[in-house]
Amino acid sequence: MKLDDADRRCIETYLRGIADTEEAQRMKGFIQHGHITTYSHVMNVVGMSYLLNRALHLHADKKCLVRGAFLHDYYLYDWHDRSVHAKLHGFRHPLTALANARKRYALSSKEENIIESHMWPLTLTHIPRCREAVLVCLADKLCALHETVFRDRDMFR
Repeated sequence: MKLDDADRRCIETYLRGIADTEEAQRMKGFIQHGHITTYSHVMNVVGMSYLLNRALHLHADKKCLVRGAFLHDYYLYDWHDRSVHAKLHGFRHPLTALANARKRYALSSKEENIIESHMWPLTLTHIPRCREAVLVCLADKLCALHETVFRDRDMFR
């Protein structure tokens, strides 16, 4: 299953004013998994979430799904630099991403839940409470596995 041109246009519309900002573009300079940038990773999660929603006929709110998927790792630092950032990045970065996103964008409650719960079950107390958050949580893990094992930058481009 692949994203078609209509899917890509829809995603681009929802990400206008978010993915093209200076802050978001900084994610292209941070490595996420292996040699995959954070920007490529979040775009992969956007695509995977979108496709899972369609394949599973979940009828999730596409705008919230796409925006939340893009912002789920909006922590804006190099987590590999242990001299600057704590060792517990996996546990802490969802709340950092949420704080950064809140400063820059008006977020819906679904988008906030997507961002704060995407590392569940690692972050036990931050549970996905909507179908959009469940989709992004699942897509994040699938993309991380694919990016790590297959070292694929752009899964949906």
